[in-house]
Amino acid sequence: MKKWLVAAGLGLVMAASAQAADKIAVVNMGNLFQQVAQSSGVSKSLENEFKGRASELQSMENSLQSQMQRLQRDGSTMKASDRSKLEKDVMAKREAFQSKAQAFEQDRARRSNEERGKLVTRIESAVKKVAADEGYDVVLDANTVAYTSSDIKDITADVLKQVK
Repeated sequence: MKKWLVAAGLGLVMAASAQAADKIAVVNMGNLFQQVAQSSGVSKSLENEFKGRASELQSMENSLQSQMQRLQRDGSTMKASDRSKLEKDVMAKREAFQSKAQAFEQDRARRSNEERGKLVTRIESAVKKVAADEGYDVVLDANTVAYTSSDIKDITADVLKQVK
């Protein structure tokens, strides 16, 4: 009798684990992120947001380059006071350019991270919704799984439809 109960208990545990295995899905988060980012036009909106500052930096760089070339070309024939004044002007413009360029890069990286975070949040909520609707207990990123059998469902397409 005791052996029969142990066997029945073991059978129930195996059946439960087999049933739990049916409720596992995978999703390709990297692929989703790329597709959602492209379709939502995040990179274009960020580019437009920073377009003015980028062109301002470009014109500052061009001006600085031309002054540096003038200093190299005409520096030896200029009066000492003119050369000194031009050198100081070049140094001041270089420092201003570097400061603005650094602030630009920091702002652009911050905004990029903000937009990336928004996309990740949208994707995660879509994954949760699809998993809840289809009754999955566990959803794994396909890129972190070494092996999946053909029984495991890939819900990437379903999640992409949900996000759009």
